[in-house]
Amino acid sequence: MTQRDWIEKDFYRELGVSSTASDSEIKKAYRKLARELHPDANPGDAKAEARFKAVSEAYGVLGDAAKRKEYDETRALFAGGGMPGGFGGGQGFPGGFSQGGAQGFDLNDLFGQAGRGGGGGAGGLGDLFGGLFGNRGGAGPAPGMQRAQQGSDVESSLTIPFEDAVRGATMTLTVTSPGTCDTCHGSGARPGTGSHTCRVCGGSGFVNRSEGAFAMSEPCRECRGTGSVVDDPCPECHGDGVSTKARPLTVRIPAGVEDGQRIRLAGKGGPGRFGGPAGDLYVKLKVTPHRLFGRSAKNGNDLTLKVPVTFPELVSGATLTVPTLDSTVSLKIPAGTASGRTFRVRGRGVQAKKGAGDLLVTVEVAVPQRLDDAATEALQAYSDATKSFDPRADLLAR
Repeated sequence: MTQRDWIEKDFYRELGVSSTASDSEIKKAYRKLARELHPDANPGDAKAEARFKAVSEAYGVLGDAAKRKEYDETRALFAGGGMPGGFGGGQGFPGGFSQGGAQGFDLNDLFGQAGRGGGGGAGGLGDLFGGLFGNRGGAGPAPGMQRAQQGSDVESSLTIPFEDAVRGATMTLTVTSPGTCDTCHGSGARPGTGSHTCRVCGGSGFVNRSEGAFAMSEPCRECRGTGSVVDDPCPECHGDGVSTKARPLTVRIPAGVEDGQRIRLAGKGGPGRFGGPAGDLYVKLKVTPHRLFGRSAKNGNDLTLKVPVTFPELVSGATLTVPTLDSTVSLKIPAGTASGRTFRVRGRGVQAKKGAGDLLVTVEVAVPQRLDDAATEALQAYSDATKSFDPRADLLAR
């Protein structure tokens, strides 16, 4: 996409947000629309597919701080007639130009086009706007030459098992998103046909319109600013060179990723057009909970595990066999251990590049739901033998 496209397209309107919306508001709006319009949720709905493309294109610009700033500046520059001060009434232009009289002029002169007094010498606004739209020389691209457009960024999601999040894995992800059209290979033309220089703009991508005594330059609607028109549009992509399709991608999941984390795959997003670079693919991970293990909130590389123990094991001490993700380890519980105490098993957590995490084992006393007669008598005997021990003595002390 070039800056020329930005003049005609209102990306804020596409996402349903105001131009003063925060980054989080823009992201929230995009995610909501992407879920509603995704081809998987609207099979065979051409309108939903078109809106999905438009929304993805809008977020590709507004979701990037640098692109959004450039987009806002470009549209502000061309607001109200296309130039600072409007140009339409001749007011506000540096130097005090006015309509008619000896000071009247045609903007074709400033853009380096044939106008009154000859054809646009060096310098002036022709160079300024040439630089703005990527034409460093100010004279514009060669007729019929299509301008490179960067592909849009694409977001997808992937659900992975807890073990793969901890250990890392290589997985195959199927992404349904805009991709280079297989029929025309991105040219936009039906196979066997080509394109011709736009007859409306002569290949410049811009046309002039009268604004009172002035002539304004704006993107050509016939070729959408590309400078060329395909003779016979591709039946699959309708001349866009891009079609929505499912494509498999291999994703490398590094060890230690967490739920909600995004992985960026550079160049795997929407395809560029006319030789432009592809966008990026952002994969949001959803980690399924494990039956036994969890992740420490303080250090995500530490795994957590709760182990039930009996009261006698806490009182007298014991050696327990506890599971890890790979095998088992022996854990010694000293006599007099309180329920809820956590023990650290070194090196049995996430095996990340920055170092291995630990396994945090918390012991919790298990209370039997029912006792037979013998156990009940034994418990009563224990209670009688320990009457002198009051665990709540400190609570009542003044």
